[in-house]
Amino acid sequence: MPRSFQSNYSVRPFLGLAAALTIGLASPVSAQQATGTALARVLVLGTGGTIAGQANARAGNAYDSGKVSAANLIAAIPGIDNLAQMSAEQISSIGSQDMNDKVWFDLVKRIRAAVDNKEVDGVVITHGTDTMEETAFFLQNVLDTDVPIVLVGSMRPSTAIGADGPANLYEAMRVASAPESRGRGVLVVLNDTIHAARWVQKTNTTSVETFRSPDAGPVGYVDTGALRFLQPAAPARGTKLKLPDAPSLPRVDIIYSHANMDAAEVEDAVRRGAKGIVLAGVGDGNSSKGAIDALAAAAKQGVVVVRSTRVGSGFVNRNVEVEDDKLGFAVSLDLNPQKARVLLELLIANGITEPSAVQQAFAR
Repeated sequence: MPRSFQSNYSVRPFLGLAAALTIGLASPVSAQQATGTALARVLVLGTGGTIAGQANARAGNAYDSGKVSAANLIAAIPGIDNLAQMSAEQISSIGSQDMNDKVWFDLVKRIRAAVDNKEVDGVVITHGTDTMEETAFFLQNVLDTDVPIVLVGSMRPSTAIGADGPANLYEAMRVASAPESRGRGVLVVLNDTIHAARWVQKTNTTSVETFRSPDAGPVGYVDTGALRFLQPAAPARGTKLKLPDAPSLPRVDIIYSHANMDAAEVEDAVRRGAKGIVLAGVGDGNSSKGAIDALAAAAKQGVVVVRSTRVGSGFVNRNVEVEDDKLGFAVSLDLNPQKARVLLELLIANGITEPSAVQQAFAR
């Protein structure tokens, strides 16, 4: 069961960051309180990650993920309780490299219950950065709500000098509690920047500027003094996909293309029971003749094949160097391999396996 926490706590200083975080706290939220209007209700769901990490002596920059609860992360940030009425629950305490279907299903179940019961005006999910884009994209495809869903993490653990987690969490809370955030889908907030789930990618191993949206750009900016979206909220597009009654999702493997590649990796994925294969191809989603031939053979056996690219930006196009129509492939368009895998898992779980139907779903 998730561990719950209500926000009637005493604020504690946190590693000397209080002074930095109090800059700009005389914000529109304070004016909101002065007028007597109710603060938004925000549910914080903790999953672990670097934002909840603690230092480890094995190396100078070493740490262990998921050691600090979401409740304690909140309690350490001066002024955050001026933004919203907060409650916190711990869904998991893992590094996001261990993110899995069970945690995803638990998040969906809790968020749906909170929305259906009108408990919340916004949701913040604390999460490791390694697979944050995958979780955000998964939630984007299954949650049908206008309530802001905001994922947040950090590149430095909570015990680090210059930890970025407190400021990121404060800003995520600000986004989740703002009326102008409604109807924008699932968002990712780090480093004063707001990204949409479809476009965002982790692009650097350690930099606090790691999250970018190479093919679209950010959707907005936030700091302790202001929240700015660059465009109005767009109407929802496409039908949300259903989840099975319980984990797990169908197996989909990612095959990484490289020079001197043969068919072995594709054939092995088929032997291990993959229902779908995403090719992280070179260039425009291409691969060696041996790998393409093996993928074509897999498609004839009923394995759903989607071509993506190992390149960090750009769209994968149909029928350019690879005869997708003839071979029975779909292409990922703007989705990188890890997001293409998430969508393909959901499509197969919903019985959508015919190549043209899969392609239409990727286009939506």
